[in-house]
Amino acid sequence: MQDSASVPTKSSSLPLWTKDFMLISLTNLAMFLGLQLLLPTLPVFVDHLGGNDSHVGMVIGIFTVSAMIIRPWAGFMLDTKEKRGILIGGLTVFIVSAIAYNWAAGIVFLLLMRFLHGLGWGACTTAAGTVAADVIPLSRMGEGMGYFGLATAISMAVAPAAGIFIINNYSFTHLFLISAALAFFALVFSLGIKYQNIIQAAANAPKPTLYEKSALRPSLVIFFVTTTFGSIVSFLVLYANQRGIDNIGPFFTIFALIMLISRPFSGILVDKRGYDIVVIPGLLLLVGAMLILAASDTMWMFLFAAAFYGLGFGSVQPSMQALAMRDAEPNRRGAVNSTFFSAFDLGIGGGAMVWGILAQFTGYSLMYAFASIPGIIALLTYIMLGKPKRQV
Repeated sequence: MQDSASVPTKSSSLPLWTKDFMLISLTNLAMFLGLQLLLPTLPVFVDHLGGNDSHVGMVIGIFTVSAMIIRPWAGFMLDTKEKRGILIGGLTVFIVSAIAYNWAAGIVFLLLMRFLHGLGWGACTTAAGTVAADVIPLSRMGEGMGYFGLATAISMAVAPAAGIFIINNYSFTHLFLISAALAFFALVFSLGIKYQNIIQAAANAPKPTLYEKSALRPSLVIFFVTTTFGSIVSFLVLYANQRGIDNIGPFFTIFALIMLISRPFSGILVDKRGYDIVVIPGLLLLVGAMLILAASDTMWMFLFAAAFYGLGFGSVQPSMQALAMRDAEPNRRGAVNSTFFSAFDLGIGGGAMVWGILAQFTGYSLMYAFASIPGIIALLTYIMLGKPKRQV
C-alpha cells in the first residue's frame, strides 16, 4: 500500500518556478478569484430577482452539472488537440457569462447563463490543471500542485468577503464586471504560456480517452472528501445560526488560511517522504473536523473544526491531484484532470443534496456526525486501493 517517495534523480533539481509555471499559477488565481466573488453573492442576486430557496439551489446546481458535462470532452480535446485553445476558449466563455449576468431580468435567463458559465469553468479549470502538470517536473509534482492549488485557498480567503463588500457598497453590475475583469486577466496571463502539446507519438502508445483508469484511486478519494465539503458550503451558515452564531465568517477565514499554509508544505513532504505520511493524517483530520462540528455550540469549537478541516483538506486535495498526475501517461493528462475534477464536482453537488435530505430528518448536528462517514470511506479507499507504483 505504501506510496514511497520518489528516488532522488537529476530531475529532482529541475526548476519549479519557471515562467510558464508562474503564468499558469497566476491564470489559476485570477480564475478562482473571479468565481469566488460570485459564490456568496449570487444567492442574494437570486433574491433580488424575486427567486426563492429552490431557485438558489438550481442556480448553484446547474453550474456544477454543466461543468461535469464539459470536463470529459475538454479532457479528451486537451490530449488530442492544442491546449491553448481549450484554456482560452473556456476563459472567453467565463468572461461573456459574467458580463451577461447584468442582463438577467429573471431566473430563467440567469439559469441559462449559469449553465454557460459552468461550461466555461469546466473547460478552463480542466485545461489549467493539465497545463500545470505539463510544466511541473515529475519529481516535484506534489510540491508544484501544492503551490498551484494555493489559488483556491487565497481566493476563498479574500474573494467572498470582497464580493459582499461590492454589492453592499456599489452594485451587482460592479460585481459582475469585476468578476469578468479577473477572468480577462487570467486570459492575458494564459497568452504568455508556452504550451506543451503531448500527442500520441507511437502506434502502441496509450490512446486518449474521456476518463482515465489510472486516476480511479485519487478520484474516488477526492469524491468522498468533497462529499464532506458539500455539507459545509451548503449548511454551515444555517447550522451556526441555529447555534446562536450570527456571523460564521471567521470559520471560512481560518479554514482558508490554514489551507493556504498547509498546501506547499504538504506537497514538499509528499515528494520527500511519500503520499501516506500526508494523506492518512489528512483524512483523519477531516473525520475529526466533522465530529467536532457535530458537537459545536460555541464559536471556538467551530474555529477548532475549521483548523482541522483546513489542514486536512489542504493536505489531501493537492496530494490526490499530484498522485493522479504522477501515474498518468503524458498524453492522457487531460483525461486525468477530467476524471479527477468530475469526481470533485460530483462529491460537492451530490453531497449537498444527500445532506439536505438527511438534515430534514436528523437535524444539522447529527447530519454532521454522519458526514464523518465519507471521510472514513475515503481513508479505507486510499488504503485498500493502494499498491506500489512506478517510481520517478
